[in-house]
Amino acid sequence: MSDSTADILALTDFSKKRADWLCDLNQVGESFETLISLDEDGLLRAAREETGLSDFGPDDFRRPLSLLMQSLENEAQLTFMGRIMARQDVLILLKNRLLIVETFKKNPEIEREEIKEPLFIVGLSRSGTSILHELLTQDSRHRTLLSWEARRPCPPPEEETYGTDPRIAQAESELTLWPKIVPAYQAMHEMGAQIPTECGDITCHAFIGDRLPALHQVPTYASNVALADMRPAYQIHKQILQILQFKVKRERWLLKAPAHMNWLPTLFEVYPDARVIQTHRDPLQIMGSTVSLISAILWMRTKAVDPEGVKLAFGPAYYAPQLYNVMRQRDEGIIPAEQFHDVRFQDMMDAPFETIRGAYDYFGWDYTAEVESRMRAYLEHKPRDKFGKHFYSFSDLGLDLETERARYAGYQARFDVPSEVT
Repeated sequence: MSDSTADILALTDFSKKRADWLCDLNQVGESFETLISLDEDGLLRAAREETGLSDFGPDDFRRPLSLLMQSLENEAQLTFMGRIMARQDVLILLKNRLLIVETFKKNPEIEREEIKEPLFIVGLSRSGTSILHELLTQDSRHRTLLSWEARRPCPPPEEETYGTDPRIAQAESELTLWPKIVPAYQAMHEMGAQIPTECGDITCHAFIGDRLPALHQVPTYASNVALADMRPAYQIHKQILQILQFKVKRERWLLKAPAHMNWLPTLFEVYPDARVIQTHRDPLQIMGSTVSLISAILWMRTKAVDPEGVKLAFGPAYYAPQLYNVMRQRDEGIIPAEQFHDVRFQDMMDAPFETIRGAYDYFGWDYTAEVESRMRAYLEHKPRDKFGKHFYSFSDLGLDLETERARYAGYQARFDVPSEVT
């Protein structure tokens, strides 16, 4: 084992934190893994039987679904718990596809629901997108995507029961399992049914994008869908938003996902009047954090995390092309640069409310004292490291500082991004 690999392993190995109950479950479950079927036809059949429906919509999801199931069996090294979680995730997505199609058939007027000037927060993972998203959610004019409704969007939520819908309790029990499996994850990302979630939780209904490769070690699947046409994902994204706002109206949608940076032309094709806030932070600081986060998620389901694979997927080869491609698209008019507003992570930390006011002013929104008061109250009740400190370091990745600093020099100069790693 190289020194580099050993350092990365130290950052990504969560085995010492795996609970005794989980170790016992996985050990006993090894003899019963065949009972947790990941057979594609079996899952499709189960989805039909459990919903009583048969129309999955366009067949463009079938090939990526097949690739995913093959990679789960052949590459993911799933634990017994991992198989349970993988089957549940895929089955929920398939059932949702059936229910989405049926919902539009029963309520054709939903197709006329207008998604007007939605706001998307994009930026590298761990660059402040989550806290900005959470603060903007305190503005009651914004409709954000909550974890429970992303997980089960059908039937359309009702205004009268929006805070008491039985799907909330169901999602809460499922999502709060994550930190029970890997306690360190709680310090990295808070989970819960009524916590805002990322768009990847709904674009994954097309079985393409970045969400599923972030849950499982499925390199063959990931490489095959990396260059996929993302229109089916954004089309089902829009359909789900239309369903969710059918009976629960707000002024605008507030959405977030770092991965949108990979597919901005498609995003604007589906949402031409979208507004975008792009967050900016030292990429070298972010890499260690992201590797740690992704490794914790993988460790929930796999017998062994591949540290070199994680570094390859979420290191320089991933971030640099992403950042520079967005810069080029904005400069060349491929995407509407005037619909972007840039926010530095350091400004969010130093002066969050002045920074947010700047975004409101840029987009012509009314920034009220009441909105700021709600944001201040939220921050007071959610200090940083509320659930513990998330430890990570660029040095643990085994990368050369001078090389990586030079790689991102143009990006940092463009957006005046200060270096955090020295």
